[in-house]
Order: sequence, then C-alpha cells, then structure tokens
Amino acid sequence: MLIANQHVVAIDYTLSNDAGEVIDSSAGAEPLVYLHGAGNIIAGLENALLGKTVGDELEVSIEPEDAYGEYSVELITSLGREMFEGVDELEVGMQFHASAPDGGMQIVTVRDIDGDQVTIDGNHPLAGQQLNFKVKVISVRAASEEELAHGHVHGEGGHQH
Repeated sequence: MLIANQHVVAIDYTLSNDAGEVIDSSAGAEPLVYLHGAGNIIAGLENALLGKTVGDELEVSIEPEDAYGEYSVELITSLGREMFEGVDELEVGMQFHASAPDGGMQIVTVRDIDGDQVTIDGNHPLAGQQLNFKVKVISVRAASEEELAHGHVHGEGGHQH
C-alpha cells in the first residue's frame, strides 16, 4: 500500500541538523505514527513520504519554509516578570504555553532575564534550520473513520482517548 492522504503511517527516523548533530530519533523507541495529510508532521517530510511504501528508505533535507518556518525577530518580546505569576524559579530555557496572535496556543521560551524584564522567544526551537531526515517506512494502513474525524491516529502508537 502506498502512502497517501487518509492513511496511517509508521516510520523510523533520525533527524539531524546541518552540522550532523542528531536532534531527535526513534531509535530504541516506538516508530512515529501519524495520519498522512492531516498536518501531523512537517509539510516537507510529509511531501517526501507521499507515494512511498513499506520498506522504503529515504534521506531528505527539508528547508525551513517546509519545516518550522524562518526565524522571526518579531516573535521575540520582553515582558515584566509579573506576567509569570506563580512561577517561583524563573530560568532561561523554561518554556510556557501562551496565546498566539491567531488566537491559538504557542510555546514560548525564556531567552533572557534582566531584573524584572523577561525576554521570551515565540519561534519554534528549530525555526530557520534546514532539517535532515533519514527515514524508513515501517507500516501503512487505511485510517479508520474515527481517526479521520479526529485528525490523528488512535490506538497503538497513536492518541489514546
């Protein structure tokens, strides 16, 4: 069965940056399972997997615009420490959920603390980077009606309700 929209796909992968440093990998863990065509993985990798089948292996480099976007200085801002009420030990590198400009949620990272001013960065940690994947397709199956309705995989390797 070929990978196409509305199919559940399991892949083993290793993600590295341009310096060859491994950023993430499924090695020693369960494969990544996702619903193809539902935006569950970055667009560049999803496009590269289209039409592949079980056993196929590929190496693909994904440009920022097809991954987590270009790095945007507009997503860096400074807030007063009082915005972090209830956080006893505020530290550089901490991440928080915040309201995004589009009304959704985004993760922001504390970039700097200077007295009562806290600089946060709303860019994804991999924004602006070319991502290099080594991927092996482990399984492909048709998605269930429930998975299609919910937009993600259920059961083993997927979301549990």
